[in-house]
Amino acid sequence: MRYLRTDKAEFESEWQELLRSRRCSLEEALEVARVILEEVKSKGDEAVVRFTLQFDHVDLREKGMEIPVEAWAEISKDVSPSLKEALLRAREQIESFCLSTRPRDWFEEKGGILRGELFRPVERVGVYVPGGKASYPSSVLMGVIPAKVAGVGEIVVVSPPPVDPLTVCACEVAGASRLFQIGGAQAIAALAFGTESVPRVDLIVGPGNRFVTAAKRLLYGEVGVDMLAGPSELLVIADKSADPRWVALDLLSQAEHDQDAWCVLMSPEEGLLKEVKRVLEGELWDFPRREIASLSLNRYGLLVQTKDLEEAFYLAGQFAPEHLSIQVEDPFVWLKKVKAAGSVFLGKVTSVVFGDYCGGPNHVLPTSGSARFSSALGVHTFLKRIQFLYVGEEALEGVSKVASEIALAEGLNGHARAAMERLYGQKRDL
Repeated sequence: MRYLRTDKAEFESEWQELLRSRRCSLEEALEVARVILEEVKSKGDEAVVRFTLQFDHVDLREKGMEIPVEAWAEISKDVSPSLKEALLRAREQIESFCLSTRPRDWFEEKGGILRGELFRPVERVGVYVPGGKASYPSSVLMGVIPAKVAGVGEIVVVSPPPVDPLTVCACEVAGASRLFQIGGAQAIAALAFGTESVPRVDLIVGPGNRFVTAAKRLLYGEVGVDMLAGPSELLVIADKSADPRWVALDLLSQAEHDQDAWCVLMSPEEGLLKEVKRVLEGELWDFPRREIASLSLNRYGLLVQTKDLEEAFYLAGQFAPEHLSIQVEDPFVWLKKVKAAGSVFLGKVTSVVFGDYCGGPNHVLPTSGSARFSSALGVHTFLKRIQFLYVGEEALEGVSKVASEIALAEGLNGHARAAMERLYGQKRDL
């Protein structure tokens, strides 16, 4: 891992270069995705089948594109009772969190003006779940449950073939409407445009590889998308009260995600930084995903010695991490210092892993610094915010005159006339 000290003259230039390097480049993937999108748009199922055979080596003409709801129970029957119980308990926590975050319609009346907002769910949503070589039931729960709580009418899950029985089980537990065994840019295209088999959706959510991300970027406007996900990130801020081993294991849990994952530790304690590095090196010797984790830590692992915790939180705000772990004494005191992060984990006992699966908050989070301006996937993602306004008689004169004054200043005579004729009830020279 790279070791940086903020008291060194070269730190600022190195730090700014690191921040710039996190911007995810999709140029090559965009070219590939663009071809796939055009083919699926014009040829529908035939293109989806062809690209699935090319990229996933699965013939959907034999396997079938959709896994019918009636078959889910039979497919997932061998999932262990304890694992299914874990999924049910995770669903309970996620659902409870989502219910607490659902916004309510509101209105206010002030001086004869009534205004407010309505919140209405999108009608049909596509949830992308990574798969193929592995199973990610947690991604099913995190995508489907907030959509259900928001009131979405139909939730269509897509995942690369072969779809694991555990993913099917998670669809059943979460309450998905339909499941298709298609992945990659072709799945995103099918959801966006609709095909003979796949229904067209209003919004697509869920993380995927760079081709999935490229497809979402190209299709924004044709369909809504949640975010453009990049490699996973964890930034830990720790003081002398932190357990070096626990910090190291949290960093390792992120490093095993992806060789491009960012793992950052900031602390004013030089001894802690060095001990965490030592523990990490020891853990890697027999770590099952050693190759991936080692690449991540060597390329994107950072140990940053700060002047104090204040400086650590300032730098963390610039980094805007996907996950921010605050492993310090009195973490709630420092929570108010957080300026930008996808999700925050308070105290040394609260591992980021708990948020990945069953804590309640969502694990689909902004990456690559986009937490500066965006938020986690949640109930709000699936809702449309609709404003409304009513102007009563007592407010009419004031509103009409203000609106017409500004309209005339903008050179919009028709706007001004529409406002003033409401007041006088007849055509007037303006």
